[in-house]
Amino acid sequence: MENNFVCAVEVASERDVKQTVAGAQSVFRAGTWSKAPAIERSKVLTRLARALEERIPEFAEIETLQTGRAIREMKAQLTRLPEWIDYYAALLRTSQGFVAPTQGKLLNYVQRVPLGVVAQITPFNHPLLIAVKKIAPALAAGNSVIVKPSELAPISVLEFSRMAETVGVPSGVLSVLPGFGETAQLLAQNPLAGTQTGRLLGGTVGHNLAMFTAELGGKAPIVVFEDADISSAVNGAAFAAFVASGQTCVSGTRLIVSEAIWDTFMPLFLQKTGEHSAKNGKPGDVLTGGRRMTGKSELDGFDFDGGSFFPPTVIANIATSDPLWQEEIFGPVVVAKRFSTEDEAIALANDSKYGLGASIWTQNLSRAHRVSAVIEAGLCWVNSAHRNDPSSPWGGMKESGIGRENGIEAFESYSQSKSTIINIAPPVESRKADDWFAEDAEGKRYG
Repeated sequence: MENNFVCAVEVASERDVKQTVAGAQSVFRAGTWSKAPAIERSKVLTRLARALEERIPEFAEIETLQTGRAIREMKAQLTRLPEWIDYYAALLRTSQGFVAPTQGKLLNYVQRVPLGVVAQITPFNHPLLIAVKKIAPALAAGNSVIVKPSELAPISVLEFSRMAETVGVPSGVLSVLPGFGETAQLLAQNPLAGTQTGRLLGGTVGHNLAMFTAELGGKAPIVVFEDADISSAVNGAAFAAFVASGQTCVSGTRLIVSEAIWDTFMPLFLQKTGEHSAKNGKPGDVLTGGRRMTGKSELDGFDFDGGSFFPPTVIANIATSDPLWQEEIFGPVVVAKRFSTEDEAIALANDSKYGLGASIWTQNLSRAHRVSAVIEAGLCWVNSAHRNDPSSPWGGMKESGIGRENGIEAFESYSQSKSTIINIAPPVESRKADDWFAEDAEGKRYG
């Protein structure tokens, strides 16, 4: 047995998928969770948040073992996860229906009710973070939830589901089905239930008339204007580009820098990546990185020859038609380009089929509002990057996805409106006003 073996995870069979979906539907219809008072679901979610809080170090270690991401990054990321569960627990206590201004003597109240059985397919790069961002609003809304985690990183999600039962989430309400693409396809095909994958699943669920949300690819621009605080912009750009080794959907992969500060900014940015000098060269120059890592690690002696490791890489002055500019690499690779005017910077930032995240660096308040308003991205940070909060909608434009995570929008995407219309007129009035077929009817309504 190899030393890096963590555990064995059994792949869900077609029978497992059918049984899990049927069980989730059965518990939904029983109403144990779906019809429980909102305050009761809120209490259970609060307990779940506290249980997760206590086990953050353990979950961080699991995440690092299965993804290889630095333990420091995993601890920082997972420490915030209970906030998502707390947010939706609080939303359950404060969410309100409304009364529609219907004509006539009618009381029309509108409530949010759960969808039923919800299938969630999550990626490898942030296994527990992305899963919890989806699970929390779906459970809060009262759904039965089935998660198909990445085959590369299922352990933490499996453990989280076990923990959920110990704090009061009823059995069958939160299920995990480990497996490969076939498992996801079986879930999407059931009548109850990367960008290419998103298109495939979108076609499948569309055939079933099922609701569908998806966070897909990204190619986030980092736009640095001449009046930016250089030090802050360098730090922010390096973080945006290289956190999680660039394996994040909002990774800053297109660095767009004012030509007025290019010669000042770029050497400092390269210094952050470990390269201490920059050169002005021909288009397509690799300023740093660009080759597979080999030899022994200076930190712990790890042999890079035994795996696929790539260093932070910066490539300057490529054409915007180049695949490096247009396609999501999902690794620590950044392309850098100069601009001369604000309009050119905006055009370069929007020159992508993706529109998930973007960051702008400027000390000019008017410019900050003006440029962020026309950047084609669902998330636009000014003098910051990668900020995320349970209350802040998260999702993309163009080919970066459908729908939003986080906030009230996510809660509503996992529920649907139910309109109840009650006739409050006295019977004597209704007998006269609502006899549709009376011979002497006047001013009858339709609808």
